[in-house]
Amino acid sequence: MGKLFKLKENGTTVRTEIVAGLTTFMTMAYIIALNPNLLTAFGANGGTELWNGVFLATCIASAIGMFVMAFLANKPFALAPGMGLNSFFAVVVGNIVSITGLTYTESFQAGLCIILIEGIIFFILSVLNVREKIVQAIPLGVRLGIAPAIGLMLMNIGLGSNAGIYSDKGGPFYVMRDFFGSLTPGLARDTMGSGYSAMVLAVVTMFIGLFVIIILAHKKVKGAVLLGMLASCVIYWAGEAIFLDTNPFASLKGASFVPPFADMAETTLFKFNFSGFVEIGWFTAITLIITFCIIDMFDTIGTLVGTASRAGMVDENGEMPNMKQALIADAVATVAGSATGTSTVTTFVESGSGIAAGGKTGLTALSTAILFILAIFFMPLFAFIPSAACSAALVYVGVLMLGGVKNVDFSNTKTIVPAFITIVMMPFAYSITDGIGFGVISYVVINFIIWIIEMIKYKSKKLEEKPKLEISIVLLIIFVLFLVYFLVPTKLN
Repeated sequence: MGKLFKLKENGTTVRTEIVAGLTTFMTMAYIIALNPNLLTAFGANGGTELWNGVFLATCIASAIGMFVMAFLANKPFALAPGMGLNSFFAVVVGNIVSITGLTYTESFQAGLCIILIEGIIFFILSVLNVREKIVQAIPLGVRLGIAPAIGLMLMNIGLGSNAGIYSDKGGPFYVMRDFFGSLTPGLARDTMGSGYSAMVLAVVTMFIGLFVIIILAHKKVKGAVLLGMLASCVIYWAGEAIFLDTNPFASLKGASFVPPFADMAETTLFKFNFSGFVEIGWFTAITLIITFCIIDMFDTIGTLVGTASRAGMVDENGEMPNMKQALIADAVATVAGSATGTSTVTTFVESGSGIAAGGKTGLTALSTAILFILAIFFMPLFAFIPSAACSAALVYVGVLMLGGVKNVDFSNTKTIVPAFITIVMMPFAYSITDGIGFGVISYVVINFIIWIIEMIKYKSKKLEEKPKLEISIVLLIIFVLFLVYFLVPTKLN
């Protein structure tokens, strides 16, 4: 095991890597149930059979991607159906229903064709090193801004939207918007109704867990993040029993541990509806494929570059060794997702929690993959991980990733502005792709304007040396793609 994953060379141990894998799993286990909920509207669209199929696809496709990441790239990154991409996919499927008149399940199967084509394109681009060239074409200033931008995004997820509370007044209600965003505790209580007590418990749990992680990390205790999350879980379960008069384990009664493979075979497994796919029109289909490609590509690039920078896995140019292999793993995972029945599988920002716990090699990814497979058989148990516990870990990892700001060159106007636009826009837009897109666009525009001004000075003999345009052909193509992505709508989005 040590030789296979080069543990000694990377300064880590089997125990550290397994703990890191478990930590990563706990911070992203929510996707196992959330993904089928989003893609089927909690089972309302496609019924229980489709929900079960997507649930199994989520676990299997994620595990396949992580197996490839572990053995091919030897990197600690975890993969799963991407948040944002799954919501967009659900919108697309719903619009296919309205356009074609197909059932939701048939439209879902037509949508899987889009994901399949996207995955194949990505695989070819990754093998041919095109995706790696795209990574290298992104300006260094933007790349350096990705890590702290993801840090702010993780803090936004942890404090802002991870712990949603429902009540008689509706919901979801969130920590920052509805609890701390209220002018007074009385207003927060009136707004959330019966959910106020649960919100207080979530807030207390989150901050106690965060303080536990910080103290343990300060004392250099191994597995500080995981231990803090476990402490949060115990506090939350005890709080439910004592203060909310709720049995946190009540759902175990009558729970089924038998995986619904028959439902998967009926609804999602290799169920590509190409005839339905053709009915949406070629222009729309091509536009959607390009849109999914852009989002997935830059989500993956941003996550890999950002988390790798935090873990010290990049060189002086901000480039990560074995980037090609990591991108291939991402592409394989997407193809596997389409074949099993889920939206685009991509590298998860929550990988940062495992890296913060000491994960440095593919053994971390392998450990997370095994837990995803086990989740198929023990889903009722994993459902007990409270979101407040995950929030504590995400906030801590986000704080650590903010340290990447120190690598940004503050003396260079042409790079500092795009870097900070990336840092600001990513959490605001709630999208890694949008953050990188705004950073790239601003870099190209700023550098082009400065080049024109300097060329005018050069023509008027005010400059002796002819200025160089610091914009490559690849970067210009990326710039155009982002303009299309932001400005061109389709009838399905």
